[in-house]
Amino acid sequence: MPDSYPDQSELLESVLEPLLEGFQYWFTLARNLLESERITLLSIQEQEELLERVKKSQQELMTAQLLFKTLGKQAGIDTSVLVPWHQLVAQCWQISRQWRAYKKNNP
Repeated sequence: MPDSYPDQSELLESVLEPLLEGFQYWFTLARNLLESERITLLSIQEQEELLERVKKSQQELMTAQLLFKTLGKQAGIDTSVLVPWHQLVAQCWQISRQWRAYKKNNP
């Protein structure tokens, strides 16, 4: 293998670390929105359930980040964990986008 290719640990650090930081950023934004505003596009129960899913995913993410750092950035994360986080972020983006549009049209 040529020297120009990163080794596995460099690849994990350059790809996984920013990905985890990105999830943390988006979960924090979603949590702030769900805790600070009543999203009338959702029922109260739907909003509470979504907030609980975000909180649970944030806890899972913090655990994954801690393990990643503790193990010297030598451990990956299975896609079966990443995919639900990605789906949750996408759902939160969609709700946030719809909420902004609703508020713009209904001041």
